[in-house]
Amino acid sequence: MAQLLVRDLDESLVRKLRIRANAHGVSAEEEHRRILREALGRSVERKPSLIEFLVSPQGGFAPELDLDISRDREIENRDTGL
Repeated sequence: MAQLLVRDLDESLVRKLRIRANAHGVSAEEEHRRILREALGRSVERKPSLIEFLVSPQGGFAPELDLDISRDREIENRDTGL
């Protein structure tokens, strides 16, 4: 297993980690692992563009409008590097 050393943490952050670990009945090290697993294990869901939202059922915009969103998607992909 790999090891991770985190330096220069604020004492208040370390104190909060210890309090949280104590509340969960685990060591601060285990709590740190759990936090990292939870934070990095989530998949990042892409939010719809404004046009996609407006033409979606949630947006309530007239779905019969023929809006070309491919250009917007190309620009977004270029800007985000996707």
